[in-house]
Amino acid sequence: MSTADFLTTVPLFASLAPAEVVAFSQLLREKSYPKGSVILFEDDPGDSLFIVRSGRVKVVLVAEDGREVILGILDSGDHFGELSLIDDEPRSAHVVAMEESTLLVLRREDFRRRVEQNPSVAWALLIEMSHRLRRADEKIGSLVLLDVPGRIARVLLDASAESGAGHIEKPLTHQTIANVIGASRETVSRAIREFVDAGWIVTERRRIRISDRAALHKRSQQRT
Repeated sequence: MSTADFLTTVPLFASLAPAEVVAFSQLLREKSYPKGSVILFEDDPGDSLFIVRSGRVKVVLVAEDGREVILGILDSGDHFGELSLIDDEPRSAHVVAMEESTLLVLRREDFRRRVEQNPSVAWALLIEMSHRLRRADEKIGSLVLLDVPGRIARVLLDASAESGAGHIEKPLTHQTIANVIGASRETVSRAIREFVDAGWIVTERRRIRISDRAALHKRSQQRT
């Protein structure tokens, strides 16, 4: 798939005219990162947008004691660093490659030049940022209102929705889930076993298949 064709699958660019997509594709630089490498450090200068072309990365905050909180897991077509296209603030979190990944990089100066020539690009960015804010509000709400099993049910449903299937395509370890919802791995493992025993999910070689979506959805709505 050409870079221009790939960009049509990225929400930020999907609504643009074909000629505009081609123009952006010519500005992007491709960079590869091995598994476990740090793509960005928190407080690094923010001067580029990154688009995941292949692989998977995580956006994390690291506490002084080394504890990690995952703010998001991004797959092909997802992007990060869009705020740096607007302001000159430093990066707000670390970004780490969870597996070998290839990213497309768009510099702020190139983006602003395209916006000056075509304001519809800025509108597309605003729409995508509004979607991000809504998802962030939903996540904050689940952390505040749901107990740990409810948060886990929400994570599993969201991951399954992203794959478009009844199972979760990408490996989702208990530790990763714990880092996403702010719980211990042991607590997550206990809740996962309860879901399996209840017949809501099936675990198969580090993969999770949802067998009772209705029950899982009901549990994800049960507030503390």
